[in-house]
Amino acid sequence: MTDSAPPRRPRVRAPELIGKGGWLNTGDREYTLSDLRGRIVVLDFWTFCCINCLHVLDELRELEHRHPDTVVVIGVHSPKFAHEAEHGAVVDAVERYGVAHPVLDDPELATWKQYAVRAWPTLVVIDPEGYVVAQHAGEGHVHAIERLVTELEAEHGAKGTLRRGDGPYVPPEPEPTVLRFPGKALLLPSGNLLVSDTTRHQLVELAADGETVVRRIGQGGRGLTDGPADRARFQEPQGLALLPDGTVVVADTVNHALRRFDPETGRTTTLAGTGHQWMQGAATSGPAREVDLSSPWDLAWWQGRVWIAMAGVHQLWTYDPEDGTVAVAAGTTNEGLVDGPAAEAWFAQPSGLAATADRLWLADSETSALRWVDPDGAVHTAVGTGLFDFGHRDGAAGQALFQHPLGVTALPDGSVAVADTYNHALRRFDPATGEVITLATDLREPSDAVLVGEDIVVVESARHRLTRLRLPEEAVRVESVAHRTRRAATEVAPGRLRLDVVFQAPRGQKLDTRYGPSTRLLVSSTPPELLLKGEGAGTDLSRELELDAAVREGVLHISAMAASCDDDPAGGTSQSKTGGEYPACHVHQQDWGVPVRLTEGATDRLPLVLAGLDEQESGSQMP
Repeated sequence: MTDSAPPRRPRVRAPELIGKGGWLNTGDREYTLSDLRGRIVVLDFWTFCCINCLHVLDELRELEHRHPDTVVVIGVHSPKFAHEAEHGAVVDAVERYGVAHPVLDDPELATWKQYAVRAWPTLVVIDPEGYVVAQHAGEGHVHAIERLVTELEAEHGAKGTLRRGDGPYVPPEPEPTVLRFPGKALLLPSGNLLVSDTTRHQLVELAADGETVVRRIGQGGRGLTDGPADRARFQEPQGLALLPDGTVVVADTVNHALRRFDPETGRTTTLAGTGHQWMQGAATSGPAREVDLSSPWDLAWWQGRVWIAMAGVHQLWTYDPEDGTVAVAAGTTNEGLVDGPAAEAWFAQPSGLAATADRLWLADSETSALRWVDPDGAVHTAVGTGLFDFGHRDGAAGQALFQHPLGVTALPDGSVAVADTYNHALRRFDPATGEVITLATDLREPSDAVLVGEDIVVVESARHRLTRLRLPEEAVRVESVAHRTRRAATEVAPGRLRLDVVFQAPRGQKLDTRYGPSTRLLVSSTPPELLLKGEGAGTDLSRELELDAAVREGVLHISAMAASCDDDPAGGTSQSKTGGEYPACHVHQQDWGVPVRLTEGATDRLPLVLAGLDEQESGSQMP
């Protein structure tokens, strides 16, 4: 008789959940892991600036829907930016993004450290007896987690250790505001203002006063539906761009689509995207309705095309209305700040666009940078230095600092206004002088601004309104503040450093080697001098690096990918266009920006978990 029991999986006792900010979405109740015993707990380590974290929120909705009485998802909010450590900002973000599960606000990264997390987002699965059984960094892992959940339900149901029932989620009371976390605004030819009412999944046309509602476009629930204003559906729309024919292109962000709204007829149609998120290996150009997109965040009409800030993959794309095609215009999908030719440039979640005759300006939010593209396609940086430097500092562009800006607006004198979102400020950069000044403060998470005559109308996203300002002749003076990310640098030894990206194919899957190597590893550093050896691309997920002892601090940029397919085609298949079945395959990918500090006697190994558990670090307890 053969033993049909599943192989024993490693189990690590889960550390307690602690966070100085307390709990959200629980009706003011605080929870411990013992309160959740008997449930399958999925910890989602996220921060609200991170587009990959927002993708995972969308993935988790399906898991929560299919396993409502056995799975409890707990969001552990772990801030990168200083603003994200403010409790009120976390409260806003939970509502803004429709987070329908409990959230632990951990501003000091206490639980992050206890679970040895090194990347946003990271998912940790805890079984009904309180043991960690899986860890995954990045997005695209929910298929593997759902398979594990099904196994845990069967295993612990048989043991009598599974407890079914309602979860701890208590929804907050909705607020009766006209707008709810609006994203972007546009001045229509009529003089009215069109606003993306992001959290309510609608567009709202306001009269010229910026307050009176003329009409709402969209039913108000999540969906991807074309039709008249009362039938259309959007999903967290953001950017808006006016086309020469008077219609408006909408960045329908969570639907991964571009939509067209016609102010004359009130109808919405779909221009680009399939409704599915672009993943590595998918097409990067072609007929617009046949190519996947990834979280388009803002739009601008420039050089006869619609330019798209494709925040989800750190690129700029274009849509050509003449032939109905989309294509990548700049960026490699690597996250960071690298200037140069379009095909070699790196961006980090571009989220705001503004066009002038000779420049396409962009707010590159995760590097807190203001950047621009010239007519030849080369990418330049005006203000900003990298992923982990931010603050509120005016002055020469080389020293000035922003904090996660989401919007940029071209001004009549050739300068640009920047919606400096996490600084609650409107800033101005003048390319003629190379200086940054502050135009206005006390704006609650401004995400966009639009010129209306001699005024500038700011989208105050977290105050749920538009605010009209007169462009000041003199700038506001503010005290200079500089920040580094709250995430502590990892201390590593100078010289040789062993990089191990841990990937264990989910149970029931194997590496997909049908077309060659199924893994990829790309390594670089800021500054480049930090790496003496180990830079570049390869297929092995482990690599020996050599760090220059003379460079005391820096950032290692690491991108890893692994493709796995179901081992048993009967366990999960997809249908080919010719009618045959083939194993369902999945891409696991994560980009890490790891701040490091070179310290004599520190570790000479850097483990990063893509999927699975690092057996060299795992003992009876997590570190």
